[in-house]
Order: sequence, then C-alpha cells, then structure tokens
Amino acid sequence: MQPRFLPAFLAIALPCLPVTAQENATELVMFDQTHCEWCEQWDEDIGGIYAKTDEGRAAPLRRVDIHGERPDDLTGIRGVAFTPTFVLVKDGEEAGRIAGYPGPDFFWPMLEKLLEDAIPPETD
Repeated sequence: MQPRFLPAFLAIALPCLPVTAQENATELVMFDQTHCEWCEQWDEDIGGIYAKTDEGRAAPLRRVDIHGERPDDLTGIRGVAFTPTFVLVKDGEEAGRIAGYPGPDFFWPMLEKLLEDAIPPETD
C-alpha cells in the first residue's frame, strides 16, 4: 500500500473497528457472578432495556465476573466485595458506584445522580 493512500484507508477502516472499553470515556461496569439472585433480578428488570436508555448510551454496560481475572484497565478499582456492584468509570477512573441492586425504583435515580456528578451538563 502506497503511503499516499494511507489516510483514505484509515478513514474507511477505523470506523469499522470495534470500540474497546479504553476508547469509551464513560462506562458502567457491573461486577457480577453466576448464581447471583440480585444480578438475575437486575437482568430481568433492567438488563434487556439498559442499552436503549439515555443512561445506557451515556455509560454503556460492561460486565465483569467478580471471581474472574480483572481486566488491566480496571485493576485500580478496589473494594468490590459482593454482587452486583455497579462502578461508573469515567476516563479510566472510578467516578462512583452503586453497591447492590436496590430495585428499579431506586437504581435509576441513583444511576442518574452518578451520571450527573460525573458528566456535568454542557453550558451554552
């Protein structure tokens, strides 16, 4: 490939590459485990719609097994002792967390507060 074609190639190829967690400035990491009844309840109440919500678009969900190997970009997150634990990660740093699943009536407002604190509204 000639160097003069490289910019055009990158303009076409880069948007097709999968987005990794490091490229996403904000994400919601759900630490879970198999046979966790509260994780299953979250799946039933929220899991199917989360990605379609404003919150899900602002902070896409990434699930991590609490007993599995911690991904390199999450090694700085400490104190996750039970499941589910939801950690809002912004620019690679913990911005807040929800320990446990309190049900949808409490989860949504708690997540909204975390997102408001982590992502201040744009000013005109």
